[in-house]
Amino acid sequence: MSSIFHTHMGADFGRLHPEIRRRFSVGLDSGEACVGRGMMERIRHGAPFVKPFLRLGGTRNILVPREGRHVPFVIENFPYVDSFGRETVTFVRTFQLPDGPHRFDATMVFSPERDCVLDYLGTHQHLASDLHMSAEPDGSLLIRSGEHRFREGPVDVRVPSLIAGEAEVRESFDESTGRFRIRVRVTNRHFGFLFGYEGSFTAEYVDAGGSGLRAGLRPVREEARA
Repeated sequence: MSSIFHTHMGADFGRLHPEIRRRFSVGLDSGEACVGRGMMERIRHGAPFVKPFLRLGGTRNILVPREGRHVPFVIENFPYVDSFGRETVTFVRTFQLPDGPHRFDATMVFSPERDCVLDYLGTHQHLASDLHMSAEPDGSLLIRSGEHRFREGPVDVRVPSLIAGEAEVRESFDESTGRFRIRVRVTNRHFGFLFGYEGSFTAEYVDAGGSGLRAGLRPVREEARA
């Protein structure tokens, strides 16, 4: 049986580095969850006009509203079944910035209708992004975002390209240090770089069934629309 990421990537999943494969095999079938702990070498923002939007997003744990260097962080990837019976994996990142912890929350499901991993952002899943994953020649994982949609009550609209961010995530494993490396860049085709971070971490695997989903990892509101 496969994780939601393996299901999406198919045979390409086998081209990933073994450590990346294990991290993205987290799921109900594996019975494992993954907790990563490390350091973001830098969290940075783009032009000044971006900052109010990042602060607004920060109220719902979307992106990170502060910049910083050498920022300790934790990422928690736990599988669970959501209210609509879908296998879901948390991507809850907590950054320990000087003014206190800031969270960037996401929950991911596989969408057969859209043939992608669907990334619900924030505490209330108001934003949904299509994610397309592929293996790079060096065994690293490349994730690119596609269409973004905003959902609130009866509202279900596509976010126009004028304001949408295009995310690119690269995750690799450095055998010389035994650490995972992560680089995230969010850009806009009209305004350029918006937001990004880069760092490294180690991973610990825990029994997802035995440890359960700790309080606060699950979103406040869950969205049924794929």
